[in-house]
Formats: sequence, structure tokens, C-alpha cells
Amino acid sequence: MNGVGALDGVRVLDLSRVLAGPYCTMLLGDLGADVIKVENPDGGDDTRQWGPPFVAGESAYFLGVNRNKRSVTINLKDPMGQELIRKLARRCDVFIENMRPGTLDRLTLDPPTLRALNPCLVTCSLSAFGPNGPYRDDPGYDFTLQALGGLMSITGQSDGEPTKVGVALIDVLTGLFATNAILAALRVRDATGEGQHVDVSLLEAEIAALANVASGHLVSGARPRRYGNAHPSIVPYQVFEARDRPFALAVGNDRQFAQLCGLLGHPEWSDDARFASNPDRVANREVLIALLSAQFSTRDAAEWVSSLRAAGLPCALINHVDEVFAHEQVQALGVVERIAHPTAGAIPLVRSPFHLSATPPTIRRPPPRLGEHTQDVLSELLGLGGADVERLRQSGVVSTL
Repeated sequence: MNGVGALDGVRVLDLSRVLAGPYCTMLLGDLGADVIKVENPDGGDDTRQWGPPFVAGESAYFLGVNRNKRSVTINLKDPMGQELIRKLARRCDVFIENMRPGTLDRLTLDPPTLRALNPCLVTCSLSAFGPNGPYRDDPGYDFTLQALGGLMSITGQSDGEPTKVGVALIDVLTGLFATNAILAALRVRDATGEGQHVDVSLLEAEIAALANVASGHLVSGARPRRYGNAHPSIVPYQVFEARDRPFALAVGNDRQFAQLCGLLGHPEWSDDARFASNPDRVANREVLIALLSAQFSTRDAAEWVSSLRAAGLPCALINHVDEVFAHEQVQALGVVERIAHPTAGAIPLVRSPFHLSATPPTIRRPPPRLGEHTQDVLSELLGLGGADVERLRQSGVVSTL
């Protein structure tokens, strides 16, 4: 099967936009699915305008999460456009959307309606707050969800303000959760012949991602607090200031701590009753961190990282993004791939992190131009000729390049 995508033969009808949904469908496309991205003829996905930076009129934001897709523009407000969606759904395996709750019901494009037309269809709805509850109809972006769902309260310096994560992490996690759930539903569909509905909300994805912090609160009842770059339950596990710049050090067990003490020329610290075990080090955090900080301030960060790595201790320089892509390990992994784009030239994209030995993910298509594949998809899947598509275009139902 080498060279054939794991999801070869799976067709996805994608009515999502912005990040969570497009990230999910990009992953499905990387794995070989044929993703048909349906966009509004008037401007398309919101992220097409989210910039700078732009490359030949295409936003870097859009380019980053929309490869391996075909763009079809359909006016969902038009009854003829709604009928096109219903017809396309009959020819697809997965349907995904992230519209405000109730929107698709009014258009008769809701998941139950589409699954009645195609019982094999796996449908997926993404929303900010889920299908129930008093916030059901509220709009939500990653930033406000990071605030409401607790992530900001545990992010940032202990004496500073709550801070969001530097990327829209909740959107990304929601896309990952949705991808996993869709793959599970496809497996059941292949076994039973029946599709089902998948529902994932940003709020639930964020709460699930609180992981040990959520568990710690549920067990203890205590309110988690911000520790900056330190860890609430492991010491030393934080950023230290070297002579020239900061670096990160993660000591996860007593054996590693003893190695660290030996490296620093203070093997007696690992036998000190205040630091002998991790709970002891947590209880005496301030004393130990002061001792370590005094040591680390005497040499440059690169020297410390070199010595710590040689001793097998997890550590790293705190790289800027440009330094990340220049890093020898990142280069060795071949993380960036250049893909030919019809107007932007060769564009660099971050490759899929999945590595499947027999069915590796590939970038087969560059991120599409708005409406680039309207004619092809409507002809291929619905049998519409050029004259038929032209009539739809003149009626404002679709647009083409």
C-alpha cells in the first residue's frame, strides 16, 4: 500500500471555517481523504482575509491549514445552493460544519436530514459551547474560551496577569479531537454500514486538555494557580536564567536530580533531607531554586544545555520561531515542505507530524484559491455540465475562477 493514503476513497464535505474545523479536515486530507471545502462566494473562509502576512493575495493563516482541499463556492442562502449541498452529501462519507447552532436546521442541511439522505454519512458538528446549555447559542473564539475554560488562569507569571497561549491552542485541540472521533466513527461505519453524529465543543476540548490540573482540582478541591514557567508538582522543572539567555530544564525523577547535582559539583544536595525526593523539593522549592539559579548564572545557556544533554537530562534553549526552523533536529526531520501554488509560487508548509510506514501522509494539493474547483467538483460528483454551472453562476448560487 506504499504511496496510497490511509483514507484514500474517503470523501469529506467540509462546511467549516476559521481554524478548528479546517485543521481537522486538513489532517483528514493529509491522510488521503478528498476534502471538498465549501465556501461562501462572497469572500470565502474568514481566514482568507486574516493578515498580514499575505503571499500574492493569499493569507499565511489560510495557507497554513487548508492544503489538500478543493474549494467549491456555494451560496447556502439560496435554495438551489442548499440543494447542491444535499446532493453532494449523498456522495460523501463525512460531513463537517462549525456554524452557529440552529443555522443548518433553518437551511434543512442539519446532520439528521443529511444522514436520512445518506445513512452511511458520518456527520460532525463543532461549536464553542456544545449543543446544550445556556451558552449554546453564544459565539465563541479561542481567546474567550481560554478565559472561560480556565486555561488562562493557570498560564502566565504568578505575579502577573492571566495569559493566553501564543497560538489558538483550543481550536487546534478541538480539531485533533474531532479527527480522532471521525476516524472512530468511520471504523464503525465500515463495520456496520451506518453513519453517526460526532459533536465536539471547544469548551469540552479545553477542559479535557487541563489533564492533570483538572484532576488535581477535582481530587483536592484546591484552586490551581499560575506558576509561570515552573511546574506545580515537579521541582526543578522550569526556566533558569543563564549568563546570556534563559533555558528550560525538566528534572522528572530523583535519579535525574542526583545526576544534576553531580554535574553542578554538589552531589550532597541529592542527599539533603530538604531535596531527597520530589515531594521534598516541591515543599522547599524556593530554597532549591535559589541554589540552582546561582549556579546557572555563571555560564552561557548553550554551555549548560550541552553539558546537561550529555548527562541525559531534558533541557533546551528557549528558541524563537526562526531559530526553531533553523534547528538541526527540525531540519533533520524535514518538517517544512515547499509546494507549488498557482499564484503564490513555491510556498513553505509545515508537514503532517504523522508518520505511517505504509500509508504516509502527503501534501497533494496546495491550499485552494476561492472557488478554484467549483466546476470540477460539480461536474465530477453531480454530472453538471459547463452550461449548468454557468447558469448557477449567473444566478449567484456559485462562483468559479
